[in-house]
Amino acid sequence: MAKITRRQLLRTGLAAGAMVTATQCARGTPNNPAPGPTVNTNQTKDVTLRFIGTGVSQINEIRQKAEEDLGFKLEMRALSTEENNQIAITQPGQYDVFDGEYFSLPLVVPSGNLQPIDVTRISAFDKIVPIFTTGELYNGAKVNSSQGTAPHRVMFLPDQESTEFAPEPTNWATLIPFQYNADTLGYRPDLVGREITSWGELFNEEFRGKTSILDIPSIGIMDAAMVVEALGLMTFGDKGNMTREELDQITQILIEQKRAGQFRAFWKTFDESVNLMSSGEVVLQSMWSPAVTAVKAQGIECIYAPLKEGYRAWGGGIGLSKNLSGIELDAAYEYINWMLDGWVGAFLGRQGYYSAVPENAKKFMSQTEWDFWYEGKAAAEDMIDPFGTKLESAGAVRDGGSFDDRMGNVVVWNSTMDEQTYLVQKWNEFVAA
Repeated sequence: MAKITRRQLLRTGLAAGAMVTATQCARGTPNNPAPGPTVNTNQTKDVTLRFIGTGVSQINEIRQKAEEDLGFKLEMRALSTEENNQIAITQPGQYDVFDGEYFSLPLVVPSGNLQPIDVTRISAFDKIVPIFTTGELYNGAKVNSSQGTAPHRVMFLPDQESTEFAPEPTNWATLIPFQYNADTLGYRPDLVGREITSWGELFNEEFRGKTSILDIPSIGIMDAAMVVEALGLMTFGDKGNMTREELDQITQILIEQKRAGQFRAFWKTFDESVNLMSSGEVVLQSMWSPAVTAVKAQGIECIYAPLKEGYRAWGGGIGLSKNLSGIELDAAYEYINWMLDGWVGAFLGRQGYYSAVPENAKKFMSQTEWDFWYEGKAAAEDMIDPFGTKLESAGAVRDGGSFDDRMGNVVVWNSTMDEQTYLVQKWNEFVAA
C-alpha cells in the first residue's frame, strides 16, 4: 500500500497554466478581511461547479468570496443531511462537488459516485489536523480512542479505483476536511435557571415538554446514547456501532420518554433548532455550535454546555463527483486549495467551527479572535460573528474552553452502523410513536 512520504502541489495544467498564488496575507478581521489567494482565471472563467451540501456550510458569503478569488462560478444547494446523501448516492450527474460528513461515507463511497482525491494536489495536506489522518490529537486525549465513524477510519482509499476504505494513509482521499466540531447540548440559562453539566438532563422531568432531539437517525441516536449512558440506563459495547439488541433497548427507552411528553419537538435543520430555542419553545436540546451562535446573535443568552461525559463530534469535507474531469476537475482542486488557505477557516471559526488547517485560519483572524475561539482565553474585546453581529462581550470565555479541551474530550463521532437499516427502522418507530 502506498505510504505518503511527501506532499506537493501538482497542477495538471489548465491551458494557460492557471495556478493559485499562495500569498502570505495580512491578518484580517470581520470588518477588514484579509485578501484570499489569487488565481489566473483566463481558462476557468466559464466554469460553474455545482455543490450539494447542508446549510451549515452552503453560505452565500463563502460562495461570493470564492467566486471573487477564483474567477469561476459556484452553484450551491443547501439540503438536509439525508437529502444530501441520497443525491450523492443516486444522482452523481446532478452535482460536481459533494460537501458532506465523514459518517456518511460508508453509505456514499460504495456507490462509486465519488472519485478518489489525489492528495498530492492538495498544497496544505501536511498541515491538516491529525484527527483526520491518524485519529490522534495529543497524548491522553479521549478522542484518540473515540467510538463511531471517526474520520481517519474512512479518510483514505487503497487506490484510485477502490470503493473500500484503507486502514492507513495513502495518496487517495475520500474527502478533504475543512470543518468539524465537538457537539453537545444547548440550553437557555434564563429559562433553565441553573447550570447543565450532564447529558442525562435531556430526560430530566424538570424539563418535560421543553426538550428536543435531533431527528437524523445516525446523529440523534448518538445523542440518545450519551443520555442513557449518563443516566445509567444502558451501557454499549460501541455507541457508534450498536447491536440489534442495543437498538431495541434504546428505542424502547426513547419511546417511553416520548409518550411521557418529554420532547416538545424534533428538528432536522439548523434553522429549526434556532427557532425552537430562540422562541423559548424548548429550553434544552441537541444543538450545533453555529445554531447557538445564531441564537446569541438575536441577543438571547444561550450556552453550549461542556458536559462531564464528553462530546459527540462530526467532521465535514469536500468530495468530487466521478463525473468531474478536465478543466472542471482542475477548478475543483483549485477550490479545495482555496478552501484550506485560511479565509474559509477563519469565517467559519467566527461561528464556532474549527478549521482543518488551523495555522492557515489564524492568518485571517485577529489575535483576539484566535485567543477566544481556539485558545479558550477571555475575549479582550467584543466577539463579532462573520455577519457583523456581536456574539460575546469582552471578558467572555468560550463554552468548553480551548480547542484541545473540547476536541480532546470527544468520546464518539457521528456514525453509520453495521445495522444502519435496522437503526433507521427503529428510529422511525420512535418518531412515529
